[in-house]
Amino acid sequence: MTDYFHLNAAPDEIRVISNLGLAHLGDGVYELMVRSWLCLHGKATSKGLHRATVHFVAAPAQAAMAEKILPILTEEEADVFRRGRNTNPHSIPRAASREEYQTATAVEALFGYLYLQGKTERLNALFTLMMGE
Repeated sequence: MTDYFHLNAAPDEIRVISNLGLAHLGDGVYELMVRSWLCLHGKATSKGLHRATVHFVAAPAQAAMAEKILPILTEEEADVFRRGRNTNPHSIPRAASREEYQTATAVEALFGYLYLQGKTERLNALFTLMMGE
């Protein structure tokens, strides 16, 4: 049985996943991390939690926070980030520019990629830096 909380996918398995597939997975990973962070930092009401979550997972916020991690990405991570950013989005939300949306997609693709590899320590390090801890 596969343990979906502790993955260690082979590079060949990950290579066949599209950039949008990685971003789709990474979106969920990133949102779970944001929700956990908010709960641990005292956002107690459901209304407050939802608003704060939406703020942090929105493309403009992700794009702004991506700037914090770009200088420390490994060459492999930077390649995944670039591939994610260069993905042609199907649609762009009204609240984000095309550049912001593509950068957010790059962050999500990177988070999906690292999650599939089981690199939770690296995910935590990048997330912590993004959140300004």
